[in-house]
Parts: sequence; C-alpha cells; structure tokens
Amino acid sequence: MKAAVFIAPGQIEVQETAKPEIDGENQAIIRVVRASVCGSDLWWYRGIAKREANTLVGHEAIGVVEQVSADVSQIKAGNFVIVPFTHGCGHCVACLNGFEGNCLNQKPGSNGGYQAELMKYEPADSGLVKIPGAPADYTDEQLASLQTLSDVMATGFHAAKNAEIKPGDTVAVIGDGAVGLCGVIGAKLLGSEKIILLSHHENRAALGREFGATDIVAQKGAAAVQQVLALTKENAGVDAVLECVGTAGAIDQAGQIARPGAVIGRVGVPHAEPKSNQLFWKNIGLRGGIASVTKPDKELLLKAVLDGEINPGKVFTKSFDLDHAADAYAAMDQRQAIKSLLVID
Repeated sequence: MKAAVFIAPGQIEVQETAKPEIDGENQAIIRVVRASVCGSDLWWYRGIAKREANTLVGHEAIGVVEQVSADVSQIKAGNFVIVPFTHGCGHCVACLNGFEGNCLNQKPGSNGGYQAELMKYEPADSGLVKIPGAPADYTDEQLASLQTLSDVMATGFHAAKNAEIKPGDTVAVIGDGAVGLCGVIGAKLLGSEKIILLSHHENRAALGREFGATDIVAQKGAAAVQQVLALTKENAGVDAVLECVGTAGAIDQAGQIARPGAVIGRVGVPHAEPKSNQLFWKNIGLRGGIASVTKPDKELLLKAVLDGEINPGKVFTKSFDLDHAADAYAAMDQRQAIKSLLVID
C-alpha cells in the first residue's frame, strides 16, 4: 500500500509499505477515505521537534472498516467511522471521567500513520465512532467536515469546554489556525454572545466571521490587548479565552485580556511555559491539554455536522491526493493553506 513517510525535516515521501494486519485484540483495519495534516505536525516537519526518520505519519482520518479482530463487538466490517487521534480504552479512570486523551492504558495503533491507504487502529470498540451510511452518501464538503471530527474540530471544542463558556459570555480566541477557527465554532455552540478572534490574516479572519466571530482584532502585542479590553464591559477583559497557539507569549496574552476570575481553555501544544504570575493575581483559571475527543462530544459534534448546523470542513483550503502528501505539508508550512486535506479514496 501507499503511505506518507517522514524522511527528514522538510521531507515527506510517499512509499510502498507493508499492509497492516490484525495481530492482537480490539483491532480494526481501516481503508482511509480522508486524512489531513495537523498544525502540530509542523513542529517536527520544521525540525523544531524531533521525530524518528522513516516513520509513518498522520493522526487524523475517516474511513471504512475492512476487518476487525474476533473480540470486537461494537464495530464491524463495512462501518464508516471517525478514526480519532486518541486511543482511549474506555474503562480506566481517565476515560470514565471524560479524558480519553490521557488514557492510562493508551496503546496507539502499531501501524503508526493515518496518511495511508490502509491503517490499523486500536482499541476499536472504545475509540472508533460510527458515521451513518457510507462515504458515497456524502458530498465532498460533508466529508471534509466529518474529517475535522477526528481531531481539529474536537480540539477546538475541547478548548471551549475547558474555558467553561456559558451562554451570553464574551470570549476571545487566540490563534487563527484551524484549531482556533474551530474554537470559534465551539464557542458559538456553547452560547457565546460575543466572540473576539485575534487574527492577522484577512482570509482567516473572514472564515472566522463566517464561523461566528463577532469581532476581529488584527493588531499585535500591547495594541491587541488594548483593543480586546475595549470590547469588554468596563474594559475588564473577556469571560473566557481559548488559547490555540501553544507559545508562552500566547498564554501571557491570554492572561492580559482575561477578566478577574475568567478561565483560559488551553489546547495549543506548549513549547515554552509562561513566566508571568499574572494568572494568580487575577484569579484566572488555566486548564486544558490533549483533547478529550470523547464519544459524547464526538456524537454532539457529529450531529451538528449531519444537521448542517456547523461546517468546520471549510478550514481545508487546499486538498491533495496521497501521492502529493509532500505538497500538502509544504502548503501549510508556507501558509498557503489553513489546513491541508488528503483525498485518498
């Protein structure tokens, strides 16, 4: 089969590799229909984070189950499924409390990559989520939105939930990448009345408005902080912040624009810890991490997509076939695409 392989920073190749096989319990072999490049992939693509050479890549997909191990009871061949980036067992303390991203028994599928014609996933019973019907029942636009439920839309929603957004709240979103834009959708789903998106890119800001942002702050640094505060009651700051970048500067900025007692929902993969104590002095909460992508959340988001209430697939501004996976990475690296979609079927 064909699969995308990491060779070195800036170098992705599509190679012929061995097909995955069932070799244990609670496993499924999936024919991938759609996959995508994640912003977190750019850390090792750019050489900022380390990755072993000659490894399969990708952690977001939807596809059709071709085979399951004999013990699998909830999933069967022919099911159209969301293949999440998490691998929650469904029965440990973390999973039972809604944090399958922190599963105590996590065992990622040994196939190692979702950007391939076939992949293996485990645990099949607790992780895979069925999509009604078959891929042929959906338009390309709907398939793109379903693909976001494997990670990016679920992650944006995770930020919104962790920020404890309540109906009527004023919310700020830091980060205008795909996760931040999906965070805008998440904030709207939870009832935010005012959603302020900090964005320096006109095309991303436009999509943010389409998703529900009521205000765009294009300034940077101190000017951005002042403009956000000016959009809040008594210049006190927002009720909740979605931090979707991961830098120390983003966390510090979140603390500056949050009102006393606000909560920051943090999903940007951290590469430096904030040095300021301002969160303490303003009684600001900071929580978040690996998206829970739990079944209740996925089912809520799946219904919203199927009902046409949300269309997060619009974050995919370029699409490629698997043979051009390297171009998909380059497009995101060079900011030619907000997010790259891989059409594999």
